[in-house]
Amino acid sequence: MKSSAVKTSRSAASSALPNQVSMAYCWYVVLVLMVCYTLSFVDRQILSLLVAPIKQDLGISDTRIGLLQGTAFALFYTVLGLPLGRLADRRNRRNLIAAGVFLWSLMTGLCSVTASFRSLFLARIGVGVGEASLAPAAHSTIADYFPRERLGTALSIYAMGIFIGSGAALIVGGTVIHAVAGLPAVHVPLIGTIASWRLTFLIVGLPGIPVGLLVYSVREPLRRNLLKTSDGRVSRLSLGGVLHELGSRWKSVVGVSVGLSCQAMCNYGLLAWAPTYFLRVHGWGPARTGLVLGILTLTIGCVGMYAGGRLCDRWQRHALLEAPLKVGAVGTLWAGLFFGLAILAPGVGWTIALLVPALLFLAMPVGSSFAALQLIFPNQARSLVAALLIFTVGMGGQILGPLLPGVLNDYLFRDGNMVGYSLALTIGIASVVGAASFRAAYGSYREHYAGMRELELKEIGAMSNATDGTIPETGSASV
Repeated sequence: MKSSAVKTSRSAASSALPNQVSMAYCWYVVLVLMVCYTLSFVDRQILSLLVAPIKQDLGISDTRIGLLQGTAFALFYTVLGLPLGRLADRRNRRNLIAAGVFLWSLMTGLCSVTASFRSLFLARIGVGVGEASLAPAAHSTIADYFPRERLGTALSIYAMGIFIGSGAALIVGGTVIHAVAGLPAVHVPLIGTIASWRLTFLIVGLPGIPVGLLVYSVREPLRRNLLKTSDGRVSRLSLGGVLHELGSRWKSVVGVSVGLSCQAMCNYGLLAWAPTYFLRVHGWGPARTGLVLGILTLTIGCVGMYAGGRLCDRWQRHALLEAPLKVGAVGTLWAGLFFGLAILAPGVGWTIALLVPALLFLAMPVGSSFAALQLIFPNQARSLVAALLIFTVGMGGQILGPLLPGVLNDYLFRDGNMVGYSLALTIGIASVVGAASFRAAYGSYREHYAGMRELELKEIGAMSNATDGTIPETGSASV
């Protein structure tokens, strides 16, 4: 569907960006939130390189490792994201993010002193609770700082934190494990004597203090694209009103949510089990595994993320309204193909080579999917919609991605060295279902995008007539 309104209103949309806030500051906000996202992924993914010592210390199975990497974190991360998303739609988003950073960093540090599967499970829950505050508030904040023609790129750069954090976790984790491998135990002030591998949790948890303080340099932006009552006042949507907005766009929400959940199954399954695959199948040590996978994840993941955002914005500028979903369908399908080939390749050299295009395509849909729902909802519902997306991704991708390969190992193949086949089967199924879900929502998404665009253009016209285009820098008043 080609809309002339989309083409002719490009300059008007750009003028909707607050004139008193420079574009440089807008990008600074994105970078600060990206740092937070990066730290969150370091803290949640570091456990993937500690599978062997955790199993030895606590005497647990691959299935329980999958529960620690997925369920313990993701269940509370996703469920609590919904009320926190609702809170972010009504309260100061910056303060909510800062509080979450401090909490999840503290709980990551506490993982170092857990003495049983149960206590480690509870600490991982705490990490999930803290991180639940970030994504809904961050998506909504960035959407208020950028015009829609740049939102795909902005949210893709924010989402680079997934791959920067995951890559850093692999590199730092592998290096730390190698450095302390010969130490039987370490004495830590205020904590006591702990196994040397537990230091990893302390090291990655400490940066939460300065990062939490950095969040306070971000100003709460003006809320834009607000629904109004018939007399022109800002509408304070009740929960029922927000649910009505969701219900009227359910086909688009389901298409994007299921598609990104399947992409996340591929991503989290790989992050959780690829280190173990290289350790068991190819005999690599933790340091080598962490360095190679970390560099690949960090570099290729970021390139793919940026490429997906730019491609989404370019297609939207050419009036391809379903652009975010098309990026998702293309990226997810090709990622699954290359991952399957990489994991089942006969030699480790071929595996590494094929992981390059696999990671590139895998990264492409994330930022564009984040932008997709922000582009079709009014401001009063955006954080809750983002939380719902994270909820779906968590319940599907973050739980099943790490868990399913472990279950297949224990109950289907009954062989730990078959982890590659378990991972390939998980990723192959997820990629096909994800691409089909994105594709099925094209038609409904075009309609919902056009409807929200019409509302935005009315607001831009009203703003131009009433205020000569100048918008205050912060606050929550209507534009």
